[in-house]
Amino acid sequence: MTEIPLRAYDYVVNGKPALEWVIERQCVKVDKASGIVNDANRYAVETVGNPAYPLELFQRVITVSLRTLEIVEGLPELDID
Repeated sequence: MTEIPLRAYDYVVNGKPALEWVIERQCVKVDKASGIVNDANRYAVETVGNPAYPLELFQRVITVSLRTLEIVEGLPELDID
């Protein structure tokens, strides 16, 4: 995917940009101890029934990130004494 707005990486959840979280969880991983393969692409096809699911999820998180930043930045300042 190209032309991802860098601003989308400003939306942070639990200390990490939401986009990085999705990327980490959508890659193929092999558990060292058990040898079990965690493959998001296989999950997308077999469980979700949509091979484009990982890409669509990433695109949705971009949208949520940008819109959330817009909403938060549009909130009025709190007057706390």
